[in-house]
Amino acid sequence: MAKVFHGPNHDHRRCASAALAHAETVCASRAQRLTPMRRQVLETLAASHQPLGAYDIMDRLAARGPRPAPITVYRALDFLLENGLAHRIESRNAFLACVNNHGADAMVVFLICEQCGAVGEASSNAIAQTLAAAAKSAGFTPRTPVIEVSGVCSHCRGE
Repeated sequence: MAKVFHGPNHDHRRCASAALAHAETVCASRAQRLTPMRRQVLETLAASHQPLGAYDIMDRLAARGPRPAPITVYRALDFLLENGLAHRIESRNAFLACVNNHGADAMVVFLICEQCGAVGEASSNAIAQTLAAAAKSAGFTPRTPVIEVSGVCSHCRGE
């Protein structure tokens, strides 16, 4: 399991650039349009390694220009979620940019710091296989295989 937590001296612009490059590649391969609003929402998410709610995104976009309507932001978020370019953190009712290529059967594990709010993303084939077997034995088909784990990151623990 590989985790990704970003320290205080992390270069967020580099991550944002990688997220946009990944989005452009994904959209081109799927013949999807990365419209200006979708791009702006993704840029806003990628600039923060903390989950953002839709209204947080609108506030940040309003600082750069006209305030977008909520439906516009929600439509952009739906597009990003459907194309694997963002994740929804259910426990926070918030969103996070994603630059990982998750397969259809991937298990995403979010490691959420209770102190600073940073979110690490990890994946584990062993967890995915165990959960898939448990679901199958119960006659259940998971639609959104995501696990959220709250705790304290190494930066907040002072390591």
